[in-house]
Amino acid sequence: MLKGFKDFLMRGNVIDLAVAVVMGTAFTAVVTAVTKGIVNPLLAVLGGSNELGLGFQLVADKPATFVAVGPIITAIIDFVMIAAVLYFLLILPMKSLQNRFATPKKSEPTQTELLLEIRDLLAARAESTAPEANSLR
Repeated sequence: MLKGFKDFLMRGNVIDLAVAVVMGTAFTAVVTAVTKGIVNPLLAVLGGSNELGLGFQLVADKPATFVAVGPIITAIIDFVMIAAVLYFLLILPMKSLQNRFATPKKSEPTQTELLLEIRDLLAARAESTAPEANSLR
């Protein structure tokens, strides 16, 4: 039972996933710092001097009805930055390495090629047995 679990853990996909999760978590902190330090101040400039940030008020004089658009934009920017960096720094190079070291697959013969081979084998067998059949007559 433990051997099966060990085999499962030692497969490449599980190890790759663990590395990706750790690196993604570490990179999330970097992206969060960038968005809080650069993107949020830029969004505050666009949103004006309102203390609530970029967004709009549904009901006047009720701050609880304020719809904040700034955090949504920040989350989208976070997601796009993390996805792009992980793709270009992890996934693309891994695919390139896998393609470089992968053994080329032998292409399987098509149905037509198989039928031609069977025909040739049957013709060769018929030719090899034909002289024996003629000598018996």
